Amino acid sequence: MDFTACYADTVSSVAAAARAGRAGRLRALLGGGCPIDSRDNRGWTALHEAAAAGSSACVREILAALHARSCKGVLALVNAQTHEGESACYLAAQRGHVGVVRLLLKAHADVDQMTNDLSCPLYAAVDGGHADVVDLLVSKGAEVNRTHTASCWTCLHQAVYKGHGQIVSILVKVCNLEVLDDHGISPLFVAAQYGQRESLEALIHAGADVNSPAADLATPLLIASQEGHMACVDLLLDHGADPNRACSNEWPQLPIHAAAEFGHTGILRRLLDVTDSACGRTDGMATVQTPRTAHAPLACAHHSHWPYHAPPVSHTAWMSFRECVGLLVAAGAALEEQDWTQVFVSDSPQLLQLILQHQRFPRHGAPTAACSGRR
Repeated sequence: MDFTACYADTVSSVAAAARAGRAGRLRALLGGGCPIDSRDNRGWTALHEAAAAGSSACVREILAALHARSCKGVLALVNAQTHEGESACYLAAQRGHVGVVRLLLKAHADVDQMTNDLSCPLYAAVDGGHADVVDLLVSKGAEVNRTHTASCWTCLHQAVYKGHGQIVSILVKVCNLEVLDDHGISPLFVAAQYGQRESLEALIHAGADVNSPAADLATPLLIASQEGHMACVDLLLDHGADPNRACSNEWPQLPIHAAAEFGHTGILRRLLDVTDSACGRTDGMATVQTPRTAHAPLACAHHSHWPYHAPPVSHTAWMSFRECVGLLVAAGAALEEQDWTQVFVSDSPQLLQLILQHQRFPRHGAPTAACSGRR
């Protein structure tokens, strides 16, 4: 580095002019023979400064000076990285300077050059919500399916998480829709989890699997039901999401359990209309008709977890989610001994009165009202 051309903070005169976007001053300095490749204490050159500032004019001056001097290291300087591994193209993409990105790509900047933390120009543009930059980089062949975080997220995961719908609509045309992170989570799962309806719709229409489970078997419908994203629940169900798919290895947890546990009554109502109430026991089942539908039987057996059984009722009773309890017992939920205990310790006469409208005290060793075929 030529320290005679530097300020006390090690920023060269050329870099300072580029940072300020002073193309005329930069031209004069470069014309006077000032070095182009001087670096500051971050490893930044004048080209990094011009790119980060979004000064297309300064970028042109630097590139023109490089070619005028017939520098053998033109490509090396264009792709020079800071101490953090950031290229000029990366800095421009990160800040949404599409004109600068276009100039650098024309000068053969590496479109996929990685930073020290596994980012790249495309990921930076996605994270910042710069759709025009994303569109440009994709059109120039940027790698779209590479992972960029410790949790193995791709650009599509990040675009969905940030809710950048326009960018998602660009990426779904070129990305692997079923790519998974280290927890087996797909971009569609991320959309359902964070309530990103626009992104969810784009993914569905592009053909993404609405039932793709995470590593722990949780489905997009389960997570949307748990988080209370009604619009996402509706969208998933309308496009084939399975409300009866078991979402846990420990017991057959369903989306309806999550909706009841977290008190999302609107979602619970929707799921009551589509969830199969069969216990899954093949012998000794009794069948009754529930008020919610004339075509779906309500089957019950001892020691089984069916959608309106103890887990949702217990959780809702414990948290005094009376509306959820009302929906469940009205649909035929059977209360066992542990559920009655929760009702009594909840100190809620209204809750007890509500349940007694639909339930009788079970006799020891006898099936519950729902199991015995009684309404």
